[in-house]
Amino acid sequence: MKKKILITGSTQGIGKALATAFVKEGYDVIVHGSSSMKKAESVREEIGAWKAVTADLSKIEEIRSLRQKTGDVDALILNASVQYKEPWDHISEETFDMQVTVNLKSTLLLIQDYAPAMKEQGWGRIVTVGSVNQYRNHPELPMYAATKCAVMSLVKNIAKQVASYGVTVNNIAPGAIATPRNAAIYEDDEKRKAVENSIPMGRFGQPEDCVGAVLLLCSDAGAYITGSDLVMDGGLRL
Repeated sequence: MKKKILITGSTQGIGKALATAFVKEGYDVIVHGSSSMKKAESVREEIGAWKAVTADLSKIEEIRSLRQKTGDVDALILNASVQYKEPWDHISEETFDMQVTVNLKSTLLLIQDYAPAMKEQGWGRIVTVGSVNQYRNHPELPMYAATKCAVMSLVKNIAKQVASYGVTVNNIAPGAIATPRNAAIYEDDEKRKAVENSIPMGRFGQPEDCVGAVLLLCSDAGAYITGSDLVMDGGLRL
């Protein structure tokens, strides 16, 4: 029987690369977008995924409605997030609340919703998508980094408590990846070179660079990995 996987934020960037890879691996993939069903359905059709859904993860009622739309899943990849670039002394309540809700609160609520069925069947995979900013200071991303550090703390805590049920919980921490979020830097030669000069491997990562680790974590081969953080940043954190 095919395994079912939900990947949040999978209409572009890392999420889309992951969705594409899991389709090729034979999973029933559920593509998720924030609001545009047209966009989500277009990606579903493009990559041959099983289903497309939308849910705005900044709204609690929509977070809570997601499982009703998808049913239970064997694997859950929590990739969707929001990011506001602002120094610590300019963080507003609005951007604080948005990042905490989408990046942290939705992670907890969705794990609460999807993990019970995984525990009952004795097999499940949960992967959160963090950031290299868990490890390095960025003057414009203190709140974003804080939410990602908090998610990693949740991962370690929950992983210990569900391990005996055959459910693993892990995090990946991508570095500078060429996604729409980073387009303004990546597409500007001067800005891109400045970033690449700080990366030991000398280049931006591509969304596909995140695929192999997540495939491992969601497979039987990754059954003994839990509570871990796999960093894929070309050495940026070093």
